[in-house]
Amino acid sequence: MSIVEIKGLTKKFGNFTALDNVDLTMNEGEVFGFIGPNGAGKTTTIRVMLGLLKATRGEVRIFGRDAWKDAVELHKRIAFVPGEANLWPNLSGGEVIDLFLKMRGNGSQGRREELIKRFDLDPTKKCGTYSKGNRQKIALIAAFSSDADLYILDEPTSGLDPLMERVFQEYVMEVKAEGKSVFLSSHILSEVEKLCDTIAIIREGKIIETGTLNEMRHLTRTKLTIQTKEPVTLDETKGVHNIEEHDAELSFQVDTEELDEVIRYISQFGIVKLESTSPTLEDLFLRHYEAKETSNGVGGQA
Repeated sequence: MSIVEIKGLTKKFGNFTALDNVDLTMNEGEVFGFIGPNGAGKTTTIRVMLGLLKATRGEVRIFGRDAWKDAVELHKRIAFVPGEANLWPNLSGGEVIDLFLKMRGNGSQGRREELIKRFDLDPTKKCGTYSKGNRQKIALIAAFSSDADLYILDEPTSGLDPLMERVFQEYVMEVKAEGKSVFLSSHILSEVEKLCDTIAIIREGKIIETGTLNEMRHLTRTKLTIQTKEPVTLDETKGVHNIEEHDAELSFQVDTEELDEVIRYISQFGIVKLESTSPTLEDLFLRHYEAKETSNGVGGQA
């Protein structure tokens, strides 16, 4: 069942087109990764989803309702964490969390205490004294303490140390296990790769690829490291890239669609060692950028 449907979303600010005909579908119970560089249109998309910005064209529906017209009702089912949490400087962290939970009316005090402990937050300090990371913790604690159906997280781990990032990831998987849905906007590819079922890549306001990571692997390359009994030459082999020789070993990348033929070819030379590294989301992301730069005729420039 789809809980987020975005069709033909276009958002213009004067003559600048921030979003250009964006289409997205997010299903219930999944973690949806929305990735792209800073300025690609991630936050603008989220602001339209939250009813904070009105689309120039297109349709955005959440739980079957119009994101702009029904924003007040929709917010009762949504928990949002921004990338930069601006809080009341004279209130303590605990007071801010309690305020958010009271506004929502469906928070759990037991969950609140658990999250404060897990995120190692001192709730007695004034928000004006908190670091950026601690302000993010407050926003995350308030969100995960609430009983939301959809969590919209915009660069939520900005400012967190690696240990706290791991705690965050555990809670994302926990709410997913409860059947909740998470829309995660990030430029941290490893985070998205660990958590997300479906991924959409946005660049310059346009969606350039969407699907599961496995569905996207056709656009990536597998890295192989081999050692053979007889010398093997791969310079003219179709689908092989970036060949490097280290002592008696060869390392290279192979287009996934050519992997079977390359393995058949090198097996003729007597394989002594074969190591394979699966393509990553970062590989996919960089391949898209390489393709874009090449098509624009700027490949190889500084």
